Amino acid sequence: MTEKLWDKVARNIVKAGVFPVPISESLIELLQELITEEQAQFLLIYSKPSMTLEEIKERTDMDEESILKMLDTLMYNGIIIGTKSRSTGKMVFRLMGTFPGIFEYTNLRGETDEKHVKIAKMFQKLFSERSKMDETNREAMINIFKTLPPTDRTLPVEKEVEVGTEAVMPFEDVKMYVEEYDDIAVAHCYCRHHKDLLNDPCKLGASKNNCFLFDKSAVFAIEKNFGNRVSKEEAIKIFREAEDQGLIHKVFHVHSDTNRGIEAICNCCKCCCGIIGMYRGGIAPLHTMSSYLAEVDEELCVGCATCLEICPMETIYSEKNKAIVDPEKCIGCGVCAHHCPENAIHLKRTGPRDVLISPI
Repeated sequence: MTEKLWDKVARNIVKAGVFPVPISESLIELLQELITEEQAQFLLIYSKPSMTLEEIKERTDMDEESILKMLDTLMYNGIIIGTKSRSTGKMVFRLMGTFPGIFEYTNLRGETDEKHVKIAKMFQKLFSERSKMDETNREAMINIFKTLPPTDRTLPVEKEVEVGTEAVMPFEDVKMYVEEYDDIAVAHCYCRHHKDLLNDPCKLGASKNNCFLFDKSAVFAIEKNFGNRVSKEEAIKIFREAEDQGLIHKVFHVHSDTNRGIEAICNCCKCCCGIIGMYRGGIAPLHTMSSYLAEVDEELCVGCATCLEICPMETIYSEKNKAIVDPEKCIGCGVCAHHCPENAIHLKRTGPRDVLISPI
C-alpha cells in the first residue's frame, strides 16, 4: 500500500501543476522528504486541485479541528495554499504542483539548514533527469507545451519603449501592476536561493530579496511567513534596482491565464531562473507572452557587445561589428536597451504575441 500511496500522491501533485512531470523514483523520494506518510494519506482526497473546507470534510473521516491542523501544517510547508474566494468568500485550499508551486514555496523563506540543502539537491536531480530525453520524447513534450497557455508574461523595462509609439498599455508595465494591488509581499528569489544552496551563486551578483507576490497570494505569504509586506513605493524601488542589475520582469497570472489577475512577479537572471534554466538545459520550451521586440539602430551601434553579454535569452549576435537581434527568440524584456551604453537599442511594440522557443 505504501508504494501505491506515494505513486497516487505524486500523480495528484503533478495533475495540480502546470508543467508535465514524469512520475519517477526521484519525484517520490523528494515528496517523502517534504511530507509525512500521514500527510500523504490526507492529500489523496485531492481529486481536483482546489477544495473548500466543506468539500474536504466530505472526503475524510477526520474532525474539523484535525483537518484545520493538517491544512495549517501543509500550508506552512508550502504544499497547499489557502486563499479566500472573491465570489463566495469561502476559503479555498489549493494543492501545489511540483514546479511552479512546491519548488518556489520551499525556497521563498531563504532557509539554509541541512534539510533545505538536501531538498535543493533532490530538486536538481529531478531537473537533471528531465534533461535526458531522446528526440521522440522531446518532440512529444514540445507538442504538449503548444497546447498549454504561456507560463508567464514578460514585461518590458518601461523607459526603454520606443519613443513615438503608443504608450505602454495597461498591465504591460510593472508600475501599473504595483498600483493595482494593495497587498504586496516581497520574498527571497527562490531560484537564486536554490542556486546558493547548490554552491552555484548568481553570476550577476543580483539581489535575492526581490520576488513579489500580490493580492491573495501576498496575504497568504505574509500570514505564513513566506514574505514581508512592502509599500507600493518600496516595491517600485526594488523593481528599478532589478532593472539596473540586468534582471527580467516575469509576471505569473492566476492559473496561467493572462486574462486574470496576477499572483507573482519575478525578477529573473539567465544563470539562476528555473524557467530559463529548463529551456537552456533542454528540459522544456520557454513559453511566454510578450508585446515588444528589441531593435538595433545600426548607425548608433558601435559593436561593443554589451547586449550580447547581458541578453538573458542570448538571442543577440554580432555581424560586421553590429548587433543583430533574432526576432524568433527575443522576449522583449528590454534589458539590452536599458544597458546599451550608446542607446542604440529600443523596444518596438508588436502587440501581444505568444512566444514558444524550443529547448536548447
